[in-house]
Amino acid sequence: MVLTGLASGALLSAPLAGLFVLGARASLVVAPFTVFDWFSRVLPGRLVLFGLSLALRLLRGLDLAGAEPARTAAQFVALTSLFVAGLVVGLLFFILVRNRDRGRIRLYGLIVGGVGGVFALVVTFIEGTGAHTTENALSAIWIVGLFVLWGFGLARLRQAVYPPEKWRDQEAPAPLGTEGIDRPDTTRVEAPEGTPAPVAQARVLSRRSFIVEMGGVVATIVVAGAGVGEVLRTRTTPALETAKAPIPFPNAGSPVKPVPGTRPEYTAVSDHYRVDINFEPPSLSGATWRLPIDGQVSNPLSLTLDQIRSGYKSQDLFVTLACISNPLGGTLIGTTLWTGVPFRDILAQVRPLPSANYAHITAADGFDEVVEIAAAEADPRIMLVYEWNREPIPEKHGYPLRIYIPDVYGMKQPKWITGITLVPDFINGYWVALGWDKTATMKTASVIDTVATDSIDIRGGRAYVPIGGIAHAGDRGISKVEVQVDGGEWQEAELRQPLSQLTWVLWRYDWPFAEGNHTFAVRATDGQGQLQETESQPSFPSAATGIYERTAEILPSITPHL
Repeated sequence: MVLTGLASGALLSAPLAGLFVLGARASLVVAPFTVFDWFSRVLPGRLVLFGLSLALRLLRGLDLAGAEPARTAAQFVALTSLFVAGLVVGLLFFILVRNRDRGRIRLYGLIVGGVGGVFALVVTFIEGTGAHTTENALSAIWIVGLFVLWGFGLARLRQAVYPPEKWRDQEAPAPLGTEGIDRPDTTRVEAPEGTPAPVAQARVLSRRSFIVEMGGVVATIVVAGAGVGEVLRTRTTPALETAKAPIPFPNAGSPVKPVPGTRPEYTAVSDHYRVDINFEPPSLSGATWRLPIDGQVSNPLSLTLDQIRSGYKSQDLFVTLACISNPLGGTLIGTTLWTGVPFRDILAQVRPLPSANYAHITAADGFDEVVEIAAAEADPRIMLVYEWNREPIPEKHGYPLRIYIPDVYGMKQPKWITGITLVPDFINGYWVALGWDKTATMKTASVIDTVATDSIDIRGGRAYVPIGGIAHAGDRGISKVEVQVDGGEWQEAELRQPLSQLTWVLWRYDWPFAEGNHTFAVRATDGQGQLQETESQPSFPSAATGIYERTAEILPSITPHL
């Protein structure tokens, strides 16, 4: 009974997930994603991060992480959670539903499916997903309908294993797996001599019915499973695109050249990382969008996008942004050109009251965060941003407006901004309320991107293996990067001039060739002379720390002839 219940729940949940994903092609709600969004808000941040990190490691191990690993991991966890929930409900249904009446079994199945559908529907509209994907009524039919079908299928499989009595005057068939168990005698009609025992006939029919039902489910999985494959279809991470800024690189004349294999110094917008609190980004119309600025102000405003673009002096900043959940050496970091207006210029126009200390920023995706007004008034680099790479910010990255705040992780920087209210007291932002670091100051980090054994250089009759990577310390800059080989002395690397004080630094170290297996490590010192934290710590709650290491096998055959 236990195995049959688990198998039934599993085989029904797989096509349910697939159908939800297939429906996304028609802009229908993917309920597992919205339910996961909701759980990620109400569960402890440490638990959510643990699940996502575990999924990400698994997907990377299977080469399934794709171009957006964080998003893929969240999708994987959401679909896996639906599958596990189906296993549990299937098991409980088979254990608890003992009635043999066909109508009652079907009713119980519909109730179970309906409860699941209503729960998913309520969560979906709490999350606001249905409002911008399709009409509310169609979303309700889609979500509840699929779950009800799931419950109906569970009841059918339950009937196939334990069919209703069809032989009123014969012994009721024994449930699968209970043959040989003593049961009370029942009145039955004697069959002619030589007639097969009714019990045996019932068992054959039961197994046959169950196989037929399972076959139908498997056929559904084959069709609907293509939808799940659509979510995880990218088996390899595509090569990062080489991009060029629309203005000249200020470090074009730097004598230190990147080692081949180092990540691009300037990230193409299409390759820039994103981590959202929802699976689908909000879709806002720039023509009708307004930015209300109110609260503790003397002159409340409601600005259009055109007014922000044309009414204030803009500025360009080369910026490296990173996610606080980025593991050591991870890809949740990118550098591009940000264009916007200093927040202090707009604050000057609304004239904050003496009681105003923080700007509480809200966003269309349900995200919120605060910015200290004194910091914004003192630092013109804190700006409201409307362009990346001199083009409107893409929808999935925060169109039409997001904020940039130097030296803090992306968890403090709202996208899809819909309102700013000046308030007297500090408010825990979205991620802070879930247990993440209150200040989220960027920590110094360094990474080895490549040990370029295919780019060995010969100088003075000696071979050198170029080693390269990045180092970053928010707006503090990098003053030194050091490389260690096989636990030896730390050797200083060369630093390429950064694109700005707000971007990462590319470094290179030409290591004297020595064959064998070697372990390389890197550490960085920020512009204030502070060495990075060397103790290994996880991402939660204040960003990962530790020394990044990379191993490489140096073979004699790769050495150019000297």
